[in-house]
Amino acid sequence: MSWAVTDSLLRGCLTAALLGGIAGCAAPLPRLTPPVPAQWQHAAASDPAKATDLHGWWHAFADPELDALVDRALSNNLDVAQAVERLRAVRALHDRSQARYLPVLTASTNDVIDPDASASYFLIGFDANWEFGLFGRSTGTRREANGALNASIADLRTAQVSLVGEVVREWIELRTAQQQEQLLSRINQTRQHEWQLLQIRQHLQLAPPNVVDQAQASFAQSAAALAAPRQAINASAQQLALLLGQNHPDPAWLQPGTPPELGAWQLDSAPADLVRTRPEIARAEADVLQAAGAQALAHADLFPSIGLGGSIDWATDINNNKKHPSTPNAIDSLGPVINIPLFDWGIRLAAKHAKDHELKASVLAYRQAVLQGVTEAEAALGSVQQQQQREQQSLLAWQALQRVDQTTQTRVDLHLGSPLDRAESQVAADQAAIELADARAGHSLAYVALFKALGGAPLPTADEMGTPPPETSSGGSTDKVHR
Repeated sequence: MSWAVTDSLLRGCLTAALLGGIAGCAAPLPRLTPPVPAQWQHAAASDPAKATDLHGWWHAFADPELDALVDRALSNNLDVAQAVERLRAVRALHDRSQARYLPVLTASTNDVIDPDASASYFLIGFDANWEFGLFGRSTGTRREANGALNASIADLRTAQVSLVGEVVREWIELRTAQQQEQLLSRINQTRQHEWQLLQIRQHLQLAPPNVVDQAQASFAQSAAALAAPRQAINASAQQLALLLGQNHPDPAWLQPGTPPELGAWQLDSAPADLVRTRPEIARAEADVLQAAGAQALAHADLFPSIGLGGSIDWATDINNNKKHPSTPNAIDSLGPVINIPLFDWGIRLAAKHAKDHELKASVLAYRQAVLQGVTEAEAALGSVQQQQQREQQSLLAWQALQRVDQTTQTRVDLHLGSPLDRAESQVAADQAAIELADARAGHSLAYVALFKALGGAPLPTADEMGTPPPETSSGGSTDKVHR
């Protein structure tokens, strides 16, 4: 309900409002204690090297084509563009979030008819209202607005981190599939040559039919194996086109190229840095801030809403049936406006208790987000280690079979061995090369997964972020949840 209080009570009401506002201010923000370990359980470096930049980790591949793809994707990806527009929308509302606690002036016109239909009037007036935002209302509104802004920034970071990780992943898989297709094509040619040699031997009655049939089967199987890398090439090229916001792959992508090879890198940041870089954790922290704002507003709803109100109205006769009309030309009013919750106080108290529980739930969700980030980062670190060892062992196996193939080739050149022996050694070496390519890709993809788990991506540009929020009267523009 609203009561216009006389001027004699103005000072007393304002004093009571000030004392009540101090007594009922918003509760302090909850202190967040991220459950991060003291150190990583797995080694965080592959070779002694300069610490890898979290915001440019893909440069460790030293692949100019990949660098250009990432830049194009960040500029053209539609998911990132949507996140940018949502951030700008939230920013526009955030910059005016405290406007409800500033004086408001409205102008209006109306035509009024007396109840006895004896006269009609044309009214024009100005109404002013100023809600003080006491009892934590202003603080709660600011927390909600800052929480929404921080959440939108975190969503943009999430989109960028996911985009960069997917672009690098698809590029590695594309180039690896192209390399495997070349090796499988060479195996296919070797199997065909082997089958032809055995057919000649069969014609000379030097080989039984079952051996020729086995060679034919091996040739057919090698031809069938080409379908897998070709399908992977097509899928990766199409996915890259989607990530770059275009409807078809670039022809240059379909030209065979060398897979990007991971160079030296080092990760020397403490696990606590994960809290500052992983966007999912930032999103959970923003949710805590929003929940704290909603809780502060629910708390404020238990107390009166106090402000100042005033109006100036002018009236003029349009038509009347009285012989001697006497109406005032203007009237004004000024005084405090108080809205006091009465019969719905129990509902407001229940809403406040509900917001208390929602705030506690958001704090638990924050802890869960931190644990999830630590788990993914630790698993990725372990995977990098295992994939690196796999690559090393695959390299040793390929080098050994290369030496075997060279020795066999020498024997064939000296007519001390059969060309069929060379075919088998060459196939074995090529199959080892395929395994090595797969192991290198696995190592590179584990590296991608690690920096995706850490939240690595370029920072949003000033254009994406929009204009920074202006400082509030309290001296700051952004609430921070204590850690």
